Amino acid sequence: MNAEDRIERARALYEHAVFSGDAGVLADAERDLDALEADTALARGRILHARFLNERAISGASPVEDSAELQLFERAMELYQALGDTRGQAETLFWIGCLHQVIRRDNETGVPHLTRSYQMAAQVGDKATEAEALRHLGIAAHTAGRLDEARERLEESSRLRREVGALPGVAANMVGLAYIAAAQDRRSDALTTLDEANAIAQAHGAHAIVRHIEQARTHI
Repeated sequence: MNAEDRIERARALYEHAVFSGDAGVLADAERDLDALEADTALARGRILHARFLNERAISGASPVEDSAELQLFERAMELYQALGDTRGQAETLFWIGCLHQVIRRDNETGVPHLTRSYQMAAQVGDKATEAEALRHLGIAAHTAGRLDEARERLEESSRLRREVGALPGVAANMVGLAYIAAAQDRRSDALTTLDEANAIAQAHGAHAIVRHIEQARTHI
């Protein structure tokens, strides 16, 4: 059910309660609106995260964290839990873990959220969230020097991203895989991977990923 349908259903249930005297239907209306609020909070949190990434890319330094981002994700989590929405919880756990990892640079706090997100997403068949969680678990493994694990995580994330058609995300993963290959003294593999990533990114207008690819070439 989309947002418009939920609002319309809440209106119809209100009218039913008022005119029929059956207030029992109001609980259904409230659940619809709670689901809408959860989706909105999650979406607003994602927007704040994207703004952080954009500002960091422009300035070259991490901007100040917007405290509203975590508050929005926590509100979404509270509502999804009350609704028993496993898919929503899995996605929200990913974003909480991502915030700790990317913005706060705190893998110790972020990884348990990412791990739980992956498990719950797999439980409900949410391949997109599985892929996101695996990517960031791979980043954590790479940071910790566990290169084989990092490679495995990113390759599995890429497989899932291909399945759901998230090809710019595949290109992003390939940048990480190139860094891993370079760290494993597989420089030729690293450069070939970057060439493939560039072709995908260019074909899909993923200009931010193209910039990351060029930075990786310079580094490698």
